[in-house]
Amino acid sequence: MLNQSIKIKTLGLIGLIFLIGIVIGFQLGKNNLAVNNYHQNQLTEKVVKDKISQVAYIGKYKVARVIDGDTIEIEGGERVRYIGMDTPETVKPHTAIQCFGPEASQENKKLVAGKIVRLEKDVTNRDKYGRLLRYVWLGNNLVDLTLVQLGFARATPYPPNIHYKTKFYQAENLARKQKIGLWKSCVKNN
Repeated sequence: MLNQSIKIKTLGLIGLIFLIGIVIGFQLGKNNLAVNNYHQNQLTEKVVKDKISQVAYIGKYKVARVIDGDTIEIEGGERVRYIGMDTPETVKPHTAIQCFGPEASQENKKLVAGKIVRLEKDVTNRDKYGRLLRYVWLGNNLVDLTLVQLGFARATPYPPNIHYKTKFYQAENLARKQKIGLWKSCVKNN
C-alpha cells in the first residue's frame, strides 16, 4: 500500500509538473506572440515611412503657393525647387533681397500659382534643405527654362541634374544678348 501511495503521489507530481509546463509554455508563446507583433508593427511602420519618403512626386500636382522665383509648394505641403536655374533671392534667411528677385517671384506666381503642373525628376530627388528637385512643366512649357528665357533667372545646372543643361545655357545667352530682365537691370557690362 505504501508503494501504491508513492506511485500515486509520483504520478500526481508528474502530472502537476506536466500541467505547469503547459501553462508556462502557453505564457511563453503568448509573450513571443506579443513581441513578434510589436516587431512586426515596428517593421510595418518603418516600411510605410520609407515608402512615404520615397514617393516619386512625378506627375501632375496643383501649385498651392509660390515661395519665390525658383521654389513652389504643391498641395500636400511639399516644396519643389526648380532644377537647372536660379533666380535672385527674396526669402533666403540672412540674405538681402537681390536685384530682380521680386520680379522673378512675381513672374513665377503669374506662370504657375494655383495651376496644375507636371513634375519631372532628373537624378537627385532632394536638395540639402529637403526640397524636391524637379523640372516643372505647365502644359508643354518648361517653367524653369521659361524663367531663364525671359531673363528672370540664370542657368545654373548642378551635376548630376543636367538633362536640359544645353537648353538652359542657350536660353541664358539669348536673354543676355537681348538685354532683358535681370540682364538689363542688374548686370553691368553684359
